[in-house]
Amino acid sequence: MATETSLLSPHTATEKAPNSQVKIQLTTRHPDISLPENPGPILVYTNLRRYALSTLVNTLLQSEKPIPFEFLINGSFLRTSIDEYLTANGISAETTLTVEYVRALIPPLYLASFQHDDWVSSVDVLSQDSMAATWAGHAAAPVEGQERILSGSYDGLLRVWNMSSEILATSPSAANGGHTASVKAAKFISPTTIVSSGLDRTIRVWRYSESPDKLSASLAPQIELYGHKASIDSIAVHHPSHRILSASADHTIGIWSSRKSDAPAAPTSLIPSTTSRTSKRRKLTTSTTTPQRGPLSLLKSHTAPVSTTIFAPTDPTVAHSTSWDHTLRTWDLPTSSLVDTRTTSHALLSLTALPALNLLAAGTSARHITLVDPRASATTVSSMTLRGHTNAVVSLAVDPGSAYGLVSGSHDGTCRIWDVRASKSGEEGVVGGSVYTVERESLKANANGGNGERRSVVGGEGVKVFGVVWDKGVGIVSGGEDKRVQVNRGRELVARERR
Repeated sequence: MATETSLLSPHTATEKAPNSQVKIQLTTRHPDISLPENPGPILVYTNLRRYALSTLVNTLLQSEKPIPFEFLINGSFLRTSIDEYLTANGISAETTLTVEYVRALIPPLYLASFQHDDWVSSVDVLSQDSMAATWAGHAAAPVEGQERILSGSYDGLLRVWNMSSEILATSPSAANGGHTASVKAAKFISPTTIVSSGLDRTIRVWRYSESPDKLSASLAPQIELYGHKASIDSIAVHHPSHRILSASADHTIGIWSSRKSDAPAAPTSLIPSTTSRTSKRRKLTTSTTTPQRGPLSLLKSHTAPVSTTIFAPTDPTVAHSTSWDHTLRTWDLPTSSLVDTRTTSHALLSLTALPALNLLAAGTSARHITLVDPRASATTVSSMTLRGHTNAVVSLAVDPGSAYGLVSGSHDGTCRIWDVRASKSGEEGVVGGSVYTVERESLKANANGGNGERRSVVGGEGVKVFGVVWDKGVGIVSGGEDKRVQVNRGRELVARERR
C-alpha cells in the first residue's frame, strides 16, 4: 500500500505544485541497512534531492545516528532532484521508480604527499586492516597512528614511511644487496617481511625491523630469487603458504617460496656473479652474503609480457594472470597447469578480484576496465565495462569497505573510484562510470607558483599513476611519475565504519 510522504518545508512546498509527486520503491542489497518492513511504493515530491531522500530512509530505519546515503536509479547515482532526473531521462512521473540506496562514499580528501627522487612505481600499506597484519595476527599489527607506507622507486630503492611523511627505512644500495635497477613492485608479506622485484630480473625478500621507539627502522636482505630473464613487473604474496607469485616480461609467471629452506638453488646461468665474467654487459654483481634461490616453478603459456598475477581470493592454490597477449589465464598452482583462458580485445595491464561478486577486474591499454567472471559456467568473457579513463589503466585495488567498489590508477594522471552497481545496459553491454576522480596534487603545487589552480596535462604527461592501493584505515595511496606518493582519504566514511 502506497504511503504518502512529504519532506518539504512550507516555503519549498509553495515553490512546487503539491501534485508534483512520484512513487518510489526503496531497495538495498545490504541486510544491515534494509528496512524492517517493506513499505511498498512511497509517494514523494519530485523536488527531493539526495539529502532529503537520505533523511527519509533514516526515518524509516529509525536510525539513532543518521547514516548518509546515496541513491541509484537505473544504474545512475542521483545527482539532481528527482524531477530533473525524470526530465533528463524522459521518464513519466506516473512511473514507479525503483530507487536503490547505499551508504554514501565520502569524496576522498587529499591528506599528504611523500616526495621521492625518482618515479614511484609501487605502493603498499601496513595497517591493522592490511592482509600482512591479518595473516600475522592482531598482536603484530601496528596500532592506529603507526601505519606504514611502503614505496618502490625507479631509483632502485625501497622506502618505508610513517604517516608524518618521514622515512623510517631505505633499502641498501646495489653494492650492499639492493636492487641493481629500478624497482617495479613491492609488498609487505608480514609486519617484519617485505618482498620486491624489478628491472634487474630479481625478487628480493627483506627483513624489516623497527627500533623500540618506532622512530627508525632497517631493511636487511634475506633472499635473492633468480629465474626470470626479463623485468618482473608484478608480485603477489600469500604469507600462510609462504608463496610468492611473479609476473614477468619474459612471458612467464614464477612461483616462489619466501623461505630459503624450501626453495631450490638458483640457476647458475642467471646469477650475475657468474654471468658477468663472460658478458660484455654492465656488471651487476651484488652482495655475495645473501642466499640465492630459484623458483619452485615457472608457468609458461602467455605469448607476450605478463603484466599482473594474483592469488584467487578464496583459494590460494589458484592464480590468475593478465598479459599483453590480451588474455586472462587461470592456473592450478600445485600442478603448475593452465586451467582456463579468456581472450579479450585488448592488452590487459592490471588485475584485481571482487570476490563477493565472483568477478575479476582487468585494466586495459584501451583505457577501460573489463570485469570478467572466471568461473567455468560463465557464458561471456566480459560481464561489464567501466569507462572514464583517457589512458592505459595500469593498477587496480578493491574498496576494503564495499563488495562493489574499486579504485584504478592510470597513465592519464588520475585515480578513479568505481561502484559496479552504477551501470547501464546498452549496445556495448553493461557499462559503468566512475563515482569520483582523484587528481594529482602535484598539478596544483606546480601550477603558477602553487596558487592552487591545477595546470592541464595531455594524456597524463608528467603525472602518470603507476601504482595504487586502498586501505581501510589509511585511505587511497598512489604513486607515479610525479615522484610522489599521494594519500587521499574519505575521513568521515572511515570514522563512521570504525565506530
